[in-house]
Amino acid sequence: MRAFRLLTAILLLACAAQAVAQQSIRERMTPQEFSAAGLDKLAPEELAALDAWLQRRAGDDAAAAVEQAREEGRQEVVRKHRGFFDFGTNEPIEGHLVGEFNGFAKGRRYTLDNGQVWEQTEAATLAGVRATDPKVTIRPGSLGVWWLRIDGYNTRAKVRRIE
Repeated sequence: MRAFRLLTAILLLACAAQAVAQQSIRERMTPQEFSAAGLDKLAPEELAALDAWLQRRAGDDAAAAVEQAREEGRQEVVRKHRGFFDFGTNEPIEGHLVGEFNGFAKGRRYTLDNGQVWEQTEAATLAGVRATDPKVTIRPGSLGVWWLRIDGYNTRAKVRRIE
């Protein structure tokens, strides 16, 4: 939702910038500003060339702002939904488990400090391990499988994101 609002705001600003860009420089400035800038000395053709340049520049700026907003929105969607869907990246998810870790067990849920909740889907075990807020790495595997590993231990458990 935040990405949508950001994109909407950028698009509105781009539209406003485009509307302003379509005004001639004489319309955008007060007569005093126009004269103080020395623009009253320009020939009509020179003013037209300056107006055309300003319109192209405003269009380029608006297009760049829209592209930036689009990319920021895309990145937010990737961060928010990572683990539910494959977005074509093999980057691991790193963070800390919230609270006590008492080893692996099938069906156990693990909440990360970023708010994601993962559930163990296989019977891997890590007996006798107790830790508070341990660092974890969750790596994507093949065919949509994700593997959770507690920092300092080699055993990993197959997990799926549920929240």
